[in-house]
Amino acid sequence: MNKHKSVSDWYQLVDDGTVQRLILTGNLTLAALDSNFRQLSGELSRHARNARILWDLSDIQRMDTAGIVLLWKVWGKKRPDTLILRPEHEKMLKRIESLPETAPRLKKRNPLWAIHAIGAPFLLFWANLSGMIMMVGQLALDNLFFLRHPALIPWREISANLYRTGTQALGITALVGFLIGVVLSYLSSEQLQMFGADIFIVNILGISIIRELGPLLAAILVAGRSGSSMTAQLGVMRVTQELDALTVMGIPHSQRLIFPKIIGLGLAMPLLVLWTSAIALIGGMVAAEIQLGLSYHYFVHTLPESVPIGNLWLGLGKGVVCGMTIALIACHFGLRIKPNTESLGEGTTTSVVTSITIVIIIDAIFAVVFSDVGIVR
Repeated sequence: MNKHKSVSDWYQLVDDGTVQRLILTGNLTLAALDSNFRQLSGELSRHARNARILWDLSDIQRMDTAGIVLLWKVWGKKRPDTLILRPEHEKMLKRIESLPETAPRLKKRNPLWAIHAIGAPFLLFWANLSGMIMMVGQLALDNLFFLRHPALIPWREISANLYRTGTQALGITALVGFLIGVVLSYLSSEQLQMFGADIFIVNILGISIIRELGPLLAAILVAGRSGSSMTAQLGVMRVTQELDALTVMGIPHSQRLIFPKIIGLGLAMPLLVLWTSAIALIGGMVAAEIQLGLSYHYFVHTLPESVPIGNLWLGLGKGVVCGMTIALIACHFGLRIKPNTESLGEGTTTSVVTSITIVIIIDAIFAVVFSDVGIVR
């Protein structure tokens, strides 16, 4: 019904010779205005050009947010010099006056944004790299110190880290290793059966697990499990100001916190690699017996002949390097955590991601450098 009304039904212009009065009437709501909203806004804007006109809103029956916004825009976003309105409408007008005049402007893009986008990650990488190099240098000095003073070697801390990173990780590494061995054996046996080369399953499992998968799986699991634990431990010590307390007491962080973690994980990793590879071979042996009918006796006696001992030493060497690298990265990011919980979560995540990435890079470097080791040609 409102759409048939004329816009003049909402206002009345009265001129008594001294002042012009614009009297607004009816319902100034979105539902009442409907399609007349734009036309009424145009006519009221034309009258608003007269700065001496008196706006009388006392006869408005109902007014909602749409009505007060319409008048606010008509008035040029400022209160008229002469205005009559009821108290409830005064509250609505004060509320809209308190709003920001303009929307916040978007920041202009820095003309050197491309250089900043490239340089910021590079500077962050350089800061982390230089920090780890300094940590390695400090560890070298700590080694010299402990060689001169063997009675001060923190054997208890090393033993505790060896237990946490090695013994407590036997379960998860055994489970993952066994399943990987089963999967690899099943997939390989299906292909070997097509060519009648069932006996070569021993060669495939032996080389792939002992040389590559065993060390890599153990390192990735340790990076996610023990690496994150080390970073979180040092981060919590930063949040609770325990690191500051150690500094006040004159106890160096590197000798009591970092050195035992790196030595402990460096000793635990080759043992975990040996354990993971053995369990994975057992899983592959079980799957080979089920899928190919290959006896356990034949598998065990053929394995030493098919896989040279150099592959085992190579896998153990990877374990030592990866273990000490994971501990080094975990300690580095743990000491960089700021005393707040948000930084603790970010530092732990960055530590795990960086450790896994570096582990894969180390595995690739070993594969290229020692490509002639343990391979029968």
